[in-house]
Amino acid sequence: MPHHQGPHDRIFYETHRPREEESVSITFLHGLGSCGEDWILQLPVVVGDYDVLTVDLPGHGRSSIRPTWPRISYFADDVADLIRTLGCGPTHVVGLSLGGAVAMQLALDYPEAVRSLTLVNTFAKLHSGSSGFFRKLVRIAYVALGQMDQVGQWVAAGIFPEPDQELLRQAAAERIASNPRGAYLRAIWAATRFDIRDRLNEINAPTLVVAGEFDQTVSMDAKKELAGNIPGAQLVVIPDSGHATPLDAVEEFNRTLLEFLSKLDGG
Repeated sequence: MPHHQGPHDRIFYETHRPREEESVSITFLHGLGSCGEDWILQLPVVVGDYDVLTVDLPGHGRSSIRPTWPRISYFADDVADLIRTLGCGPTHVVGLSLGGAVAMQLALDYPEAVRSLTLVNTFAKLHSGSSGFFRKLVRIAYVALGQMDQVGQWVAAGIFPEPDQELLRQAAAERIASNPRGAYLRAIWAATRFDIRDRLNEINAPTLVVAGEFDQTVSMDAKKELAGNIPGAQLVVIPDSGHATPLDAVEEFNRTLLEFLSKLDGG
């Protein structure tokens, strides 16, 4: 399995090649505690036409992370170096939650690497209401005590609360539980320090903001903030969807993504 040594950390990635050798690429960036497998339900609809890159962000999945306190910009540095090494830029970048933050940092620091942004349930700064603040404290407490299996079960239950989402819930819990405790804490640290609110107007890539109607992790106001401040950004609200929209509203998300890309790539 391929790994790439970036400026900061060694990251795992996978490529999926289309039938045609000359094609536009898409890079998928996952959410906190997960990995490139977040996008397994998108691959079948894009691989035929696009050169697809999925990445395990530092400290997630099969990627390593140094025992220091990172910034989201460090994650973007590693992804940009990978894109440059593989020669797949400029690339459409699709990011969920933490991955969306990395995508925006990538567009700010390495605009030549980004063809477009699809930002799914993400934020310029992570705001928490009273319930969100409580959930953050509980998550940190679990991690600090070393109970990653409990973290996985608790977070997954919040993301996939419905009875018919049991398989999604189990898969999410297992992915989160597999994270080393220190790596997970450092990723939370990076996410909570992230703040690009005063730089959103510098993003010049075509941008689609996707918002799950019932997302309890990132507020709708945070997503409206992105759409209102990134020049030309489009906001699409996916009905009956939570935080993990690419998984809990697959058909609607895939259709929305493909329509956006089709407009940019001429059908």
